[in-house]
Amino acid sequence: MLSFLDALKRAVVGQPFKTRRIPDKPMSKRLALPLLSANPLSSVAYAPDEIILTLAVAGLAAMHLAPWVGVAVAVIMFVIILSYRESVKAYPSGGGDYEIAKTNIGPRAGVIVAAALLVDFVLTVAVSMSSAAHYVIAMFPGLAGSQGLIAGCGVVILTLLNLRGRAKNRLLATLPVVLFVTALLALIIVGSIRAATGTLAHVASADFEIVPEANLESGLTGFLGVLVVLRAFSTGAAAMTGIEGPISNVQALKPPRARNAGIILLLLGVTAAVLSIGLMFLARAANIQVAEDPHENLRLNGGEIPANYVQDPVLGQLAHAVFGLKSPLFYVLGVLTILVLITAGHMAFRSFPNLASLLAHDGYLPRQLRRRGDRLGYSNGIFALGLAALLLVIVFQAHLTSLIQLYVVGVFVSFTLSQLGMLRHWGRKARHTADKHIRLRIARSRVLNLVGLVITAMVLFIVLLTRLTLGAWLAIAAIGILYLIMHSIHAHYEQVERELKIENVQNSRTLPSRVHALILVSSIRKPVLRAVAFARASRPSRLEALVVDVESEATERTLKAWDALELPVPIRVLASPYRETTAPITDYIRSIRARYPRDLVVVYIPEYVVGHWWEQLVHNQTALRIKTRLHFEPGVVVASVPWQLQSSRELIAQYDAAAEDSAENIVSQGSAETTKESHGS
Repeated sequence: MLSFLDALKRAVVGQPFKTRRIPDKPMSKRLALPLLSANPLSSVAYAPDEIILTLAVAGLAAMHLAPWVGVAVAVIMFVIILSYRESVKAYPSGGGDYEIAKTNIGPRAGVIVAAALLVDFVLTVAVSMSSAAHYVIAMFPGLAGSQGLIAGCGVVILTLLNLRGRAKNRLLATLPVVLFVTALLALIIVGSIRAATGTLAHVASADFEIVPEANLESGLTGFLGVLVVLRAFSTGAAAMTGIEGPISNVQALKPPRARNAGIILLLLGVTAAVLSIGLMFLARAANIQVAEDPHENLRLNGGEIPANYVQDPVLGQLAHAVFGLKSPLFYVLGVLTILVLITAGHMAFRSFPNLASLLAHDGYLPRQLRRRGDRLGYSNGIFALGLAALLLVIVFQAHLTSLIQLYVVGVFVSFTLSQLGMLRHWGRKARHTADKHIRLRIARSRVLNLVGLVITAMVLFIVLLTRLTLGAWLAIAAIGILYLIMHSIHAHYEQVERELKIENVQNSRTLPSRVHALILVSSIRKPVLRAVAFARASRPSRLEALVVDVESEATERTLKAWDALELPVPIRVLASPYRETTAPITDYIRSIRARYPRDLVVVYIPEYVVGHWWEQLVHNQTALRIKTRLHFEPGVVVASVPWQLQSSRELIAQYDAAAEDSAENIVSQGSAETTKESHGS
């Protein structure tokens, strides 16, 4: 019979998987493309909205620049993809930006990249679930105002699904992405035809007027106008998050892995560019208006817009404009968008624990993150990501515009340092290469990575310039704090390694001269008698019992009972004028160590083994304090002498029964698998 907590864990997580199920079959390009593209493709669900509402602060005239901002983002994306194709050829191991920066710039740069990526993965989950919540509200306007609750529930559900393990059917996981891309292509094609023929349906926001902010009534003029355009560009750069996915998952692809990763990168860029540019131009043709606060920033015929107006995302409004206001295709597109956003979050739940495990292997994160859980996933990393994303959603109440301000910073930090690392890689390789043809190829790759470095550094500067006071400083602070934590953990592990390293084998084999055994006695009961028997069985050089005189009457009763049992062990009373238990014991042990510094002191402490957590609160507290204190004393060994109470024996019986049931299940599963394999053969 399982305990309550074990039963709850099995209900939530499921039965454990065997270790032999870890190896995954490599993915073909056909399956890997939609899976590894989910993150950048899902950005079309929110990036157009953020570009348009950023430009909206400068009025209607500024809105016409929105498609061209999308074109600029697509061009930059292609430059980064071309440079990344060179990176994956040089480093096909799957370490990604972290490996490139660590190998070519140094461990500190690698840790900065890793910290930036970890923060970005957390933001990916928070942004994806927040955007999905807005699409749920678009389909069900009655839920308006509940986006924080919906996004939080989404994060929790996604965390639980990943704790249960990845889905076996990769084809099923790729289906939402394929259908989403197909639906968007249909939307763009049909919408372009209807725009050209003037048959686009009228959407409510097309009648609205945008109220520009103060100092921007004249449009995009002066420094403030340039700043608005740059801010819109940095917001649209969210479409570039996740394009490093194929590089970080090279090992999951079929051979030739590096070539397949390069092809996936190229197809990813083409698809994302076509979708984002097409949607931006279509939104402009439909005259769709969005604002951060529609009731404050939008007007209808000079007055306020209807009080019951709920602002749909750009994709939702485009679906109304292209397919009609009451078309069920609006709901189909909404469901597909939500599924793709969930898939993007799921891929972050795969990337974050994998990177955390790699960092733990290198000693930069706690080693618990290296271990696989019952379902063969890195459960500790999954739980950490889910908790961090949930906190972000709660703090920002799934306010997408605020979360976007934190986004992109981390990924462009990693982009920039990765490109710098590749420049150093090609420079070092060119110095050791004599063949002219190879040097020519190296020069070509070096130029691509140099262009990538310049572009990513410029975008990072623009992001910091336009967003620093709007929330980007939080992302920078998180990256800095995480870097300091990882640096401290690594320094601690190195210090421990130096302390524990065996330098003199002979000294490590030296035995103590003698052993002093001490039995701690509080009252004469069965656990004390067992401790006496255990101590005598070890045949120490010297054996004595200790009783601390905290209460004279109790001490007197203990000594009389000891004499009555005629135990062949001398007992010593330690004075305690301040009624303290631990100090007299440590003082006495120190006196032994002072007289006999080469001797070993073994302290036997009787303890109760209880079956309920609340019983632990009323037992063993004194023993715990003594053990904790003695652990700091050199030359002292603490031996715990357990005595199982009735509640613990009942718990052991439950564990034994559960183990038998588990063994029977494993045997039956093994028989079923053997039968299946025999039928298959």
